[in-house]
Amino acid sequence: MSRQASKDTAVELAVRRLLHAAGLRYRVEYPVPGLPRRRIDVAFPRAKVAVLIDGCFWHGCPQHATHPKANADWWRAKLERNMARDRETTEHLVAAGWAVLRFWEHEAPEDVAVRVAAAVQERRSGLIRGKEQ
Repeated sequence: MSRQASKDTAVELAVRRLLHAAGLRYRVEYPVPGLPRRRIDVAFPRAKVAVLIDGCFWHGCPQHATHPKANADWWRAKLERNMARDRETTEHLVAAGWAVLRFWEHEAPEDVAVRVAAAVQERRSGLIRGKEQ
């Protein structure tokens, strides 16, 4: 497991490159407020938009996840804990007022970047309207 990239995966880099090219600035590996040792892959803290790009194997993609045959019980428990942690992180962020966008590693970076940019724009326009009132 130590050889698995936990950050700066090819998909994350591609999405970040597209977001930067679109003029969006963000934070990488941003700490989840109130949950130690958890990170947001790409965060827009002022707009409170969290982008998490999940690997199909580690996070249980319904389309592509595989289940190891060796030591199957251990792996099943491990992957279930990962998915439970993902749910807990999402719930915690939503309760704190964040918009949480989760994507699978197999999704096209261009599609991800478009959806993220739209969410950030929507949140930012809400912040601006809120200040005018």
